[in-house]
Amino acid sequence: MKEMNTLQHKKIVIAGGTGFIGQGLIDHFGKENDLVILTRHPKRNHGRVTYACWDGRTLGGWETLLEHADLLINLTGKSVNCRYTQKNKQEIFDSRTNATTVLGEAIRTLAHPPGLWINAASATIYRHAEDRPMDEFTGEIENDFSVQVCKKWEQTFNDITLPYTRKIILRIAVTLGPQGGVMQPYLNLVKWGLGGQQGNGRQMFSWVHITDVCRMIAWLYEQPQLAGAFNCSAPNPVPNKTFMHTLRKAGGHYIGLPAPAWMLALGARIIGTETELLLKSRWVLPTRITQAGFTFRYPQLQPAFENILQQLPRKAFHLF
Repeated sequence: MKEMNTLQHKKIVIAGGTGFIGQGLIDHFGKENDLVILTRHPKRNHGRVTYACWDGRTLGGWETLLEHADLLINLTGKSVNCRYTQKNKQEIFDSRTNATTVLGEAIRTLAHPPGLWINAASATIYRHAEDRPMDEFTGEIENDFSVQVCKKWEQTFNDITLPYTRKIILRIAVTLGPQGGVMQPYLNLVKWGLGGQQGNGRQMFSWVHITDVCRMIAWLYEQPQLAGAFNCSAPNPVPNKTFMHTLRKAGGHYIGLPAPAWMLALGARIIGTETELLLKSRWVLPTRITQAGFTFRYPQLQPAFENILQQLPRKAFHLF
């Protein structure tokens, strides 16, 4: 299959770019472009990738690095993989809204601002849905904690008016890739024989391969007529039961003990997370992007898993 053109010879700034998705973007774009990574914990510069310190809240010199940038990507936000204490909830909100606000302030100071600003968001903005899929046109948005975070994050971005910078919200589903994220925790379950369904297994699992996240960003850059919110999610979400079965099959495992909801609640307390991350039914379709003409390299789950496992050592998904 012929690959669509990717970004080349551009200046790309990635705020909060040292996490899993940021590393995926670096791997995808870092050889052909000049990348600037804004982070609280800079790494050593390598190749065409430069790291710069920022606090995600205040201006302080880093904003000059945005001059003449072709693309700004903001991934900044405290992980939701934690207990939802009042302190953690506030940090989850603040880390997203503060970074978005200060990037808007920074852009206003520039003589040559970025042509496109893509702000990460989450496909979990839609309600728990086992009855029908959600998209940008018909999706229903309710008011549990994760949805409140998504709404405030997007509102903060939408309230920023920039005359020379196009703005896009990317509602990213659970992202699968060899660089990290959810893959290793799931593979650990599988290789210990615990990779069965979670809860009743009927909750829908919307996902996207990291390669398609990168390809979608590159494609949107090349479409100057497009702005607003886009679901970044593969077109074929599956029930949790199917997700786990497909992962076991791709890894060569045949037994997977299920984890009922009560067991997940106990385990979540022990490891310091919330069962919502496993039990919320996220049934999301990428209607806007596909109607606009984007095609996914990994629209189906099994080829996505097979590609990722090919890039991982055998010990990542087998005991021996």
